[in-house]
Amino acid sequence: MKRDRFPEKHDKILSYKEKVIGTAYGMCCYNKEGNMKHRICMLNIARINYDHRLDISCIKGDVVAYEDSDPQEILQRVQDCEIVVSKELELSKALIEQFPDSVRLICEAGTGYNNIDLEACRKKGIIVCNTPAYSTKRVAHTAIMLLLSLSSSMREQLQMLEHKDYRNFTDHMLVEHTEVNDKTLGVIGYGSIGQEVIRIAKVLDMKILVYTRTPREHVEGVRFVSLPELLKESDYVSLHCPLTSETRHLIDEVHLSMMKPSAAIINTARGALIDEQALIAALQNKQIAKAALDVQEEEPMREDNPLYTMPNVIITPHMGWRGLETRQRLLQLVSANIEAYMEGTVINRVV
Repeated sequence: MKRDRFPEKHDKILSYKEKVIGTAYGMCCYNKEGNMKHRICMLNIARINYDHRLDISCIKGDVVAYEDSDPQEILQRVQDCEIVVSKELELSKALIEQFPDSVRLICEAGTGYNNIDLEACRKKGIIVCNTPAYSTKRVAHTAIMLLLSLSSSMREQLQMLEHKDYRNFTDHMLVEHTEVNDKTLGVIGYGSIGQEVIRIAKVLDMKILVYTRTPREHVEGVRFVSLPELLKESDYVSLHCPLTSETRHLIDEVHLSMMKPSAAIINTARGALIDEQALIAALQNKQIAKAALDVQEEEPMREDNPLYTMPNVIITPHMGWRGLETRQRLLQLVSANIEAYMEGTVINRVV
């Protein structure tokens, strides 16, 4: 039977007072006794499908999807569920310890999973999988877009236009405008996104330095160096590593002091990789020249955060993964995770 992508009503959810976007997007699955199985609860689908432009029917099973869920609602909604899907939603130890025994799989709809207490899941016997590689190109393109915007002082140019200051047109260029070819790009992290950034940067004839925790031999056009060496030599530093207890505030006051006064830092990975207060101070004191941040230490930022108004900072609202095609691909890969689990072969397992 054909279903709407976003049914507003369905017999299964009429008793729910919570706002439910839809249910049973795919075919329901039954065991030999005729009882429904593989019940799937999507806790915060609005984080992914905020514009209602995605097709969720790619996820097969008995699906109930909620726009958002607070901790108390989570506990209510996972009852009798086998599979829980979330996106950057905090699933703490205290919360997971109260999960019913029916929950066997948590699927994080994203690459990072620092929002889930993995040890609590391990003790409960809950499998956790993530969804890597869905946004590789879009995030890499965001990093390069920010790099090119910094090189041409795009923020300053747009601010001048907003204030009806047309001197860049009528007089001469009043802002810095530099080439990126032959400049040095330092990439922190060598996963799929970092490597895609490097591929594009090579086309732009940039020199590439890479810091990664895993020692590697140099490859054509790429030198692997220590973090201090990368920071000292780079004109642009771009972060592409996961957030862990070891990488939190990886770039702190000490490391910022190693950078060139003319250098810029770009972060499209996780906000807390950089000590934000130390970065603000470094920018205000002209210790480094510029920053471009698609991620921030606290999201959303507080209204009084100076990063909003600093002229040498470009900020974007964690948009790297939010391309329309990127989000649809994410749902398809979440579906693949779930189908693999149903078939007894778990993929992308982190616990």
